[in-house]
Amino acid sequence: MNPFLLLGLAIGAEVTATLALKAADGFTRPGPTVIVALGYGTALWLMSTSMDMLPIGVVYAIWSGIGMVGAALGGAWLYGEPLNATLLAGIAVIAVGVTILAVGQGQH
Repeated sequence: MNPFLLLGLAIGAEVTATLALKAADGFTRPGPTVIVALGYGTALWLMSTSMDMLPIGVVYAIWSGIGMVGAALGGAWLYGEPLNATLLAGIAVIAVGVTILAVGQGQH
């Protein structure tokens, strides 16, 4: 299977779990708590599987960069958290960096 697809699915599961973590309210709400546990478990399994085919540094850089962007955008969308010009500029810089890493992965 395509390692970047696995990594993308891992990131989706991680962002979902992170967004549910806020809704879990200190693990006092069962529904979001189950989503957190399943999301992080799935995310780590898929991430580790992608590491069988990609370098750790690339996987972790893409994981953390895109995960941060997803969490910031998801927090704004679901919880009304602010996104100002400075934050959006930072997200754009991270997106460019992740793209450079992904392109560089193909150059050996």
